[in-house]
Formats: sequence, structure tokens, C-alpha cells
Amino acid sequence: MSRALLQSTGIVSLMTLLSRVLGFVRDVLFATAFGAGAGMDAFLVALKIPNFGRRLFAEGAFSQAFVPVFTEVRTQQGRLAARELLAVVSGTLAGVLAVLTLIGCLAAPALLWLFAPGFADEPDKQQLGAELLRWTFPYLMFISLVSLAGGVLNSYGRFAVPAATPVILNLCLISTAFIDAGSVRLLAYAVFLAGVLQLLAQLPALAQLGLLVRPRWAWRDSRVRRIVQLMVPILFGSSVAQISLLLDTVLASFLVTGSVSWLYYADRLMEFPLGIFTLAVATVILPVLSAQHADADPAAFRRTLDWGLRLLLLIGLPAALALLLLAKPLVITLFQYRAFGVNDVEMTAWALMAYAFGFLGFSLVKVLVPGYYARQETRRPVRFGILSLLVGMGLSLVLVGLCLWQRFPAPHAALALATSCSALLNAGLLYRGLRREGIYQPQPGWRRYVLQLMGANLVMVGVLLIMAGPAEQWLAASATERAADMGRLVLLAIGSYGLALLALGLRPREFLRRPGATP
Repeated sequence: MSRALLQSTGIVSLMTLLSRVLGFVRDVLFATAFGAGAGMDAFLVALKIPNFGRRLFAEGAFSQAFVPVFTEVRTQQGRLAARELLAVVSGTLAGVLAVLTLIGCLAAPALLWLFAPGFADEPDKQQLGAELLRWTFPYLMFISLVSLAGGVLNSYGRFAVPAATPVILNLCLISTAFIDAGSVRLLAYAVFLAGVLQLLAQLPALAQLGLLVRPRWAWRDSRVRRIVQLMVPILFGSSVAQISLLLDTVLASFLVTGSVSWLYYADRLMEFPLGIFTLAVATVILPVLSAQHADADPAAFRRTLDWGLRLLLLIGLPAALALLLLAKPLVITLFQYRAFGVNDVEMTAWALMAYAFGFLGFSLVKVLVPGYYARQETRRPVRFGILSLLVGMGLSLVLVGLCLWQRFPAPHAALALATSCSALLNAGLLYRGLRREGIYQPQPGWRRYVLQLMGANLVMVGVLLIMAGPAEQWLAASATERAADMGRLVLLAIGSYGLALLALGLRPREFLRRPGATP
């Protein structure tokens, strides 16, 4: 089981790595062409609104509710029942999304005011943002249907196609640089086209499984209603971090121009390791946990969850420390060209360090939430999510107020810090809930494992502190020199961390053993 899980995680991570690398190329082009100005702020908000819906609805509530139900039907009732379920769910989902898309396009100015009220003080930015949103909002409909297809493929162990699909969006956006690198409108058109192409890319894989069904509207179908009932509370329970990030954008729109962009670039850097590894683990274990719950095998359920947490900490802890220690060198290497100035580097680095503080919180939530939703348990994650969200909102207002009062030069970083605290609180509550009810029980070997991780991370931190060098050195270097130096630094960090783990007795085969075996 562990070997299969690790192989599946590797496939998802590899495909996601390709997407994230192209995403960085895309963001470098954004920073080079537009910097952190008004046009970029407008486009990022126009993109963030459908992306918020995607993460909250398609990859959050819908995916978490649909995959366990679909897996249960496929496991217990067979392929024909699974085809029937897919037909009614896809038809109903498409109908609802079509209406929602029409409303979103017509109400674009109101939506932009709701998500970025600070733009109202700049009519040109407000008008541009509304225009762009009418092109980007339909992306929510396309990507939600992509998420449906991806959930089906994942439940059959087909992880490569869904994981590779985001590459299409990045390729579409990158291609705009070769057409007209100075037009944010062209970026919005590329988002629309990418949504269509991403949906079409899923169809051959579904056809190979014999699951390319004709969608059918069936709002009153009991199976559809069951999924909807599970979705409503999950909207909060699984997506607190996304709501917090959205609130960051709302508050940042009232701060100086560039604040939205600085938070975006910092979030993109944090999302790189989060997407490559954390989301890969969460994607892989959800259908496995759902099947184990359907088979009434709680012991296997505990072992799978334990495996996911161990693997998460193995990569997540050094990733968080590296983001914190290398914030400025990373921002300089990737973004500090042409329109992206030295002040932009400073402001983005502050936000990245604040996000790095909560990286493990964001990661743990992604892995712990499947422990609830695989069992179709929604009430407690909702309570935890709402509490964490409220705490994050309160912290955002208090910390931003303190920063403005003390004339701190980067008040937007307080928003990132509040979001990190909210994620850490949510992760703690989710973990405690699983432990209290005995759903999760740590397997033998955790004390030794934690000590090994602590020792190896201390070695890696020492290497980074010695070898990173001052920010002025990175600013003075050419693009080629920066890339080479960052590559060497990353290899040194990975090498020192890996060798330290081996010296402390941790072996790769320990993640290939039968789940539950002592590390």
C-alpha cells in the first residue's frame, strides 16, 4: 500500500512540478512586463475571483464531497451505477455553473467592488478590472467541470492527466508574451481559452475508462442532493485558508498600490512547494481513505493517515524553513527585473516570510481534512473552519491597524501573517478532533522520527545561513549568476538535509513499508 501511495504521490508531484515551473516562468514574465502596478493589480483581482471559486468550490467543497460518494458507489454498486452517478452529477453541475457564470459576467462591476472595494477610489482601475473579470469569470465553470473529471480519474488511480492539466493555463498565459507582452487584456483572453482546453483534455482519459457519459439534469436526484448536503458545510471546513487569502486581497486593496501584487507574488512562491508535494499527498490519500472507510477498515485508515503526515513533515518542514531564510534571494532571482524594483523585492519578501510562518498549517490542513471528508463527516471541520476564519479576520484588522499606527513599511505582510495564524489554528483543531475520537492514532516510532527531522533541519538551516549571502550580493548579480547561485544553494540544502537524515538513521525504505510498520 505504501509503495503504491508513494508512486502515485510521485506522479502527481512530477506533473505538478512541471506546472509550477511553467507557473514561475509565467510570473517572471508578469513581473518583468507589469511589475506591481495598477494594471497588474486589476488583472490579479480579476483572476483571483474565479480562482477563489475554483479552490473553494471545485477543488474544495465539490471534490471533497464528490470523491467519497463516487468511490463508495463504484466500490459497492459497480461500474454502471458509477456511470449513472457521473451523468446526473455532471449535468446538474454544468447547469448550475452556466447560470452562475452568466450572473457573474453581468454583475462583474459589483463583484469587483465586493472583492476589491479599494479600487473604487481609482475609476480607471475599477473599470479595467470589471472588463477583465467578464473574460476570466467563465474559467470557474470550465475548471469546476475539470475538477469533476479529475475526481473520477483519481478514484480509478489515474492521477497523471488531472495533475498535468494546469500546465495548459500556464502555457496559454506564457504565449501572450509572444503576442503582446504589454496587454493585460490579452492575459484575460488567455485564461478563458485555457479553461476550454483544460476541459477538453480530460475527455480522452474518461473515454478510455468508458465513463464519457451524456450529462443529464437531475437536481432532485437523491444522490445529487446527498453530495450537495455534504458540500454546503465543506465550503467552510476545507477552504478556510482560501477565504483568508481572499480577505487579504480585500484589505490590501485599501493599502498602497502594489499591495495586491506583492501578496500575489509571495503567495505564488509559497504555493510552489505546497502544490508540488502537499496537494499531491492530499490528492492521493483521499480516494484511498474513502475506499478504506467504505470497506470498514479503520486500522488501515489510521495507517494511511499516519503515512501521509510523516511524509508531509519530511518535506514540509524544510520547505517552510527554506522559504523563511531565502525569502529575499528567491524574490530577487525570480522577479527583480525591469518593472519589478528593489522596493517590490522588499515588500514581497516581507509577505513571503509571513506566509512561510504558516506553511505547515496550510499543509497539515490539506492532509487532515481528508480524514474527515473520506468518512463524510462535515460538522466538526465546519466549526473548526469558522472559528479559525473569525480569528484570522480579527488578527488581520488588528495587525494591519498596528502596522499603520507604527508606520511599519509593509502593512500588507500583517495580512499574510494573520492568514498563517488562522491556518495553524485550523490544523491544530483538526488534529485534536481526529485524536479525540480515535480516528487517528500515531503509529510507533514518532518520537525517534521527530528527533531525526529536527536534527536534519538544523543542519540544513546552518548551511543556508552560511552560504546564502547578503541581499546586496544577489541584487548586484546578473540573471544567469542569480539562477546558478540559487541552483547551487538549493542543491546544498537538499544534499545537507538528505545526508543528515541518513546519518541520523532514516532510510527511504521506511516509507515503502506496509502502512503501520514502525519507521
